[in-house]
Amino acid sequence: MSDRIFGSILTILALTFFVSATQLESPFFADPLGPKNFPFIVSGAALICSLTMIIKPDKDPLWPDIKTIIKLFTALIVLILYAFSLKTFGFLLPTALASAALSYLIQPSFYKSSATGLILSLSLFTIFKFGLGLSLFPFPRFIIG
Repeated sequence: MSDRIFGSILTILALTFFVSATQLESPFFADPLGPKNFPFIVSGAALICSLTMIIKPDKDPLWPDIKTIIKLFTALIVLILYAFSLKTFGFLLPTALASAALSYLIQPSFYKSSATGLILSLSLFTIFKFGLGLSLFPFPRFIIG
């Protein structure tokens, strides 16, 4: 029963996301894929998954223990803080801290998670900035002007 409830909630969210994506304006010189297609793809995939959960739920779903639920909520908070800190602090610092925190949740080793955060931050910045040509600020704007 819990799968059907979650599937119903996810269906509503997917449809809401799809409708909100129709409100996006396409700029004149937009990418051929456009800004609307990615939200349409994500909402379509979420809709397919949610309908699968409603139509064919698990017989006996296994719920995680409280320790795992706390880790999941911690990861959610880290990702929300990450999204809000990108504009203020640039790409490198929030990405390094968020990926280190998420890595620490998976394997609690301070040095390994710190190295993971640093390497992932620098690697992603290099790929996004130079490989994909995205305009990312590496550091806070008040530092680089």
